[in-house]
Amino acid sequence: MDKLQAMKVFVRVVEAGSFSAVAHESDTTQSAVSKQVAALERELGVRLLTRTTRSLALTEEGERYFEQLRRLIAEISEAEGELQRGEQQLTGWLRIAASVGFGRLKLMPLVQSFLAEHRGVKIDLRLHDGFIDLVEQGIDVAVRLGDLPDSSLIARRVGTASRMLMAHRSYLRSLPKGTKTPITPDDLSEHNCIVYTELAMRNTWNFKAGPGAPDAIGTTRIVRVEGNLQTNSSEVIRASILGGMGITYSPTWLFEKELASGEVQRILPDWETLPIPIQLVSPRERRHSAKVKAFAEHVGQKLSS
Repeated sequence: MDKLQAMKVFVRVVEAGSFSAVAHESDTTQSAVSKQVAALERELGVRLLTRTTRSLALTEEGERYFEQLRRLIAEISEAEGELQRGEQQLTGWLRIAASVGFGRLKLMPLVQSFLAEHRGVKIDLRLHDGFIDLVEQGIDVAVRLGDLPDSSLIARRVGTASRMLMAHRSYLRSLPKGTKTPITPDDLSEHNCIVYTELAMRNTWNFKAGPGAPDAIGTTRIVRVEGNLQTNSSEVIRASILGGMGITYSPTWLFEKELASGEVQRILPDWETLPIPIQLVSPRERRHSAKVKAFAEHVGQKLSS
């Protein structure tokens, strides 16, 4: 038995969720894939997978082995690629995580251009709204928006996203009699504000007076807003605003087309809003990965251009 190959097959079976998917990838039979995993189990003296007619599940021993083995296989693949083709000829899987909205609207074009430049790389893109453990999920690099808490992760700032206060024109047109479009941050107390919970600011929104504001230029205002909806999903924020439900304090990339067409309108244009940092974070053991470094450079260059 080629133990290293069997280990690689086991990792791919768990990631793909079936023997048949891996057989299709490697142009072999499902039986051959199953035999490799079974041979690995005999070699180790433990059962790694529980098999049923419809699904596979990791045993407790298999789960521990998989998490350790996945990182080891990634390091081996990295080393082999650098030795055989040189550091610029990157090969193998790169596992990336991002929020759903940013991943769909902003990251996908960068993934596409990165893959076009590095033909040997394959990307496993995981989109989640909410916190995920990068080490536990085997993620090489994640895109995080906002300031980061202290942690063991390696972070690199690759850009900033501008934000503004926005609402759909249907919301503004349907305001109750006596309720006006906000002129100052304090006016937000009369409005339904949709809150994104994944940032530290949550329902505390910050503003700075610009040239047209009634306050002196540079005056900061911090207001606490309320509404009937809060969410950890940027996609829900987008849907609620397009549905005319209220006002959001969000990155402009979430509504680029709608802002350009006038469907979504900026509120408080005389008050500056705070940009949000875009950061790439990786587990400490991936800090020397050539693929992670190349992807970070690519994203940073594209976001700054």
